[in-house]
Amino acid sequence: MLEQLLIFTRGGLILWTCKELGNALKGSPIDTLIRSCLLEERSGAASYNYDAPGASYTLKWTFHNELGLVFVAVYQRILHLLYVEDLLAMVKREFVQVYDSKRTAYPEFDETFRQLKMEALARAEDLKRSNPVVGNVKKQGQGNETGFEGGGKKKSDGATKNDGGGDGDNNKGRNLENGHSNGNFVVTKDTNLNSNVNGSSDVGAFDVNRLQKLRTKGVKKTETAAKASKAELNKKVTKKNRVWDDAVPPETKLDFTDHAGEDGDRNIDFVAKDQGESMMDKEEIVSSESEDEEDDNAGKNSKPDAKSKGWFSSMFQSIAGKANLEKSDLEPALKALKDRLMTKNVAEEIAEKLCESVAASLEGKKLASFTRISSTVHAAMEEALVRILTPRRSIDILRDVHAAKEQRKPYVVVFVGVNGVGKSTNLAKVAYWLLQHKVSVMMAACDTFRSGAVEQLRTHARRLQIPIFEKGYEKDPAVVAKEAIQEASRNGSDVVLVDTAGRMQDNEPLMRALSKLIYLNNPDLVLFVGEALVGNDAVDQLSKFNQKLADLSTTPNPRLIDGILLTKFDTIDDKVGAALSMVYISGAPVMFVGCGQSYTDLKKLNVKSIVKTLLK
Repeated sequence: MLEQLLIFTRGGLILWTCKELGNALKGSPIDTLIRSCLLEERSGAASYNYDAPGASYTLKWTFHNELGLVFVAVYQRILHLLYVEDLLAMVKREFVQVYDSKRTAYPEFDETFRQLKMEALARAEDLKRSNPVVGNVKKQGQGNETGFEGGGKKKSDGATKNDGGGDGDNNKGRNLENGHSNGNFVVTKDTNLNSNVNGSSDVGAFDVNRLQKLRTKGVKKTETAAKASKAELNKKVTKKNRVWDDAVPPETKLDFTDHAGEDGDRNIDFVAKDQGESMMDKEEIVSSESEDEEDDNAGKNSKPDAKSKGWFSSMFQSIAGKANLEKSDLEPALKALKDRLMTKNVAEEIAEKLCESVAASLEGKKLASFTRISSTVHAAMEEALVRILTPRRSIDILRDVHAAKEQRKPYVVVFVGVNGVGKSTNLAKVAYWLLQHKVSVMMAACDTFRSGAVEQLRTHARRLQIPIFEKGYEKDPAVVAKEAIQEASRNGSDVVLVDTAGRMQDNEPLMRALSKLIYLNNPDLVLFVGEALVGNDAVDQLSKFNQKLADLSTTPNPRLIDGILLTKFDTIDDKVGAALSMVYISGAPVMFVGCGQSYTDLKKLNVKSIVKTLLK
């Protein structure tokens, strides 16, 4: 049963709702659809699932881009309503005929909707009646196929046995698909038959492999003995340092860290004097060169269209404007944009969804005069990228720190991520930036898994002259973090930066330990530290981290990733697509960007610069 159907403008004005249905929806599925799907450029999807306490809804929608209207239908997910899409299309067609931009209410549309619903239900009933006949035909066809396949099953099984038990079933299915699509099913079976005949002849003759094994048995013994003697010689010979003129070589100092005993009066002022001001507090200037390059590229991309359509037709179309943009008109420009995004290291899945969303927002719109389709698509994509990368909430950590300080509790930040992305180094950069703003910081060494992790964090704490809470290795990181927060409350520290062990997204024991740490300590901010070098793997990492944190949590509202810290941003040149992939898949904003080895190399994400680089 249909729960609700409503029509509203892109500005948010509700024009009509179905009073006949009148069902009170549990939760806020429409608001969630607008916030999580339509505004996040996910409108290219076919449907959206919404879970509320006691109800699960499926939402389907369609647009009229020229008038700026949105048509949304809501129904229970457990019901597979076949008529919803047809009903939306009919409602859209009829409502457009009575729409007036000056009106805000359409009470007369109730009767029209009642007739449209009855018509859609009648079509669905006809489809249900026709389905059993189609199902029987399919079953008969499938029976014939399986019978024919069963006739050749022994042959395929025999082939796989001779090959050592490979993917026999998969190969069989693949041959079946190729046979139906190419029309040469008998040829593929014949090739398997020949291979089986050859295999059976080898079994009937004497076993050559057995004779070769017996012949090479004695040779292997001599070879193993020779190898053993060589290994002993290699063990005895060790390389020594060369000594010139019988002089004793001087011992070189390998430890370049600043020990407290040697430089006891070192403080943050001296470090700031060495390193300078953090890049977080500097404004990045975006040059206008990329705009000129974009115009040149747009001109180049439009040349093939002009050649294919003819000079006069393309010139007339640009002057008069196209009546309504269709999907076929947008496909060439969208394909070029998708390829460009993928060359910038955007995940293929994300690039495809973005292009689908842009196509959905432009389809049906009228092309303005003296404008090209490529420039229209380019402008729509730029607007979509800016909307995705712009944070939806405040990311001012300093304000949140002062708010927590007024409540007399420390502000807790947990750094999570996969192995080797630079969590400890960038934790020290964040600590350095906070110290410059007169915020007292304490580090918590909760990486009790990797050897050397505590010593690494201890070195950063000594260089920055800040306290560190550590309990060594093989301890429960959740308990260590809880004790560190208690210690910070006693000492009056404003911020606790919790370092965790690097873990792959598929490592369930470590993911369970991370979920326990977040549940037990309830941090104010969970930062995912990810490399800017990754492409498609960024989607897998973030989605699985969020999924594991949700699945392994014991609360109905689990804590997920709140923000992203991108590292190694100075090594990627113009391949900045990982930032877009991570933000799109998680909805979390990029709060910090690591761009070097020193403590000052931490900056904010410049959205305009990233968008221009992606579309350059």
